[in-house]
Amino acid sequence: MTTPQTREEPVTVRVFTQRFSSTPRGARLARRLALLQLDRWGIPHGATVSDTAALLVAELAANAVTHGRVPGRDFELSLSYTPGLLLRVDVTDTRTEGRPRLAPALPLAETGRGLLLVEALATRWAVLERVPVGKTVRAELDLT
Repeated sequence: MTTPQTREEPVTVRVFTQRFSSTPRGARLARRLALLQLDRWGIPHGATVSDTAALLVAELAANAVTHGRVPGRDFELSLSYTPGLLLRVDVTDTRTEGRPRLAPALPLAETGRGLLLVEALATRWAVLERVPVGKTVRAELDLT
């Protein structure tokens, strides 16, 4: 007796990775190139997923530049897209100490709300160790 064959659709994961200078200009460029790449992958500008990803990239890149900066070292943006399933945003810097954590912002403070935005927008997020040095902040969006 033969086993019936089932057809499975191939899963293609698209990946974009780029290093940027640890400056405000580098953070802006990361957000702009992320939007351009998403558009190339079929997620148009102005779509909810595109807008959400832009906010996540902007916040994580700004945090890498502000809190994770090591002079002379870049930060890295990586996007991983599995159509119809998942969009992952990874921002990696080379500073090991001062790990990001979710904390309530003071009512009149002008800063300190970035990870609250990440928490609200992402399906899940985490801080991962980077070998040999540094950390990666990962935010994921479920697309199902």
